[in-house]
Amino acid sequence: MIQYKSDREIALMREAGLVVGRTLEKLRAAVTPGMTTADLDAIAGDAIRGEGAVPSFKGYRGFPACICTSINSEIVHGIPSKTAVISAGDVISIDCGAIVEGYHGDAAVTVPVGEVAPDKLELLRVTEESLWRGIAAARLGGRLTDISHAIESYIRSQAHPGSSTGQGGSWGIVEEYVGHGIGTEMHQDPQVYNFAPKGPGRGPKLEKGLALAVEPMVNLGGRQTRVLSDGWTVVTQDGSASAHFEHTFTLTEEGPWVLTALDGGKERLSGLGALTAAS
Repeated sequence: MIQYKSDREIALMREAGLVVGRTLEKLRAAVTPGMTTADLDAIAGDAIRGEGAVPSFKGYRGFPACICTSINSEIVHGIPSKTAVISAGDVISIDCGAIVEGYHGDAAVTVPVGEVAPDKLELLRVTEESLWRGIAAARLGGRLTDISHAIESYIRSQAHPGSSTGQGGSWGIVEEYVGHGIGTEMHQDPQVYNFAPKGPGRGPKLEKGLALAVEPMVNLGGRQTRVLSDGWTVVTQDGSASAHFEHTFTLTEEGPWVLTALDGGKERLSGLGALTAAS
């Protein structure tokens, strides 16, 4: 069942979203070759608890850490570890969630470490831009697949790095893992797919009080995935690099309000010509 929030509940989600946004900024700045993903998890735990919030992921269905850290061919749900050392040239997805007074915020970034290959950088650019295109397509009275269609259309419109080398290739849009409603639980209805085979204008109506976590995951190679023996870490089947970006947002009469962006999404959405709510 889809949960619609009151203005007060959305305000609490904004508080949780700001905790997530500030924590991700700290983590992005902290990423350094030679550190471990467990080091990042410790920073995240201190940052979230230091603001009086609770890490969403810790203990969720038995997950053992405060954040997910997924390096290179790891797509999502990587478990922080003292043996997972971050190296120059890596890209690392950091997924973070926080709870304030029972309400969740959820966001993710993929960070390049040191000097990174151009094809990986282009993967990050395309994936992040597709996230913002999806959010910008959302309007009160619109439909859920308006978001999905905008994400997929943008990704498909972008030349794959393999095209310029004569190797061919196309972006692998992950289908098994999707965005979601969010509120008093981290994962709620509806699911927000990153592709829309039947186009826009379908699915539940986008109404006031609905909050969604949108999170495109794109592979440099094929879209196929598999789960490692730890039962959590999802990787690309072909070993290609993957990127993951996520924000939680809601809709107002003025447009999307990105609850996990420190400025409410104003800079990125205004750049796309989208009306935005005040931050």
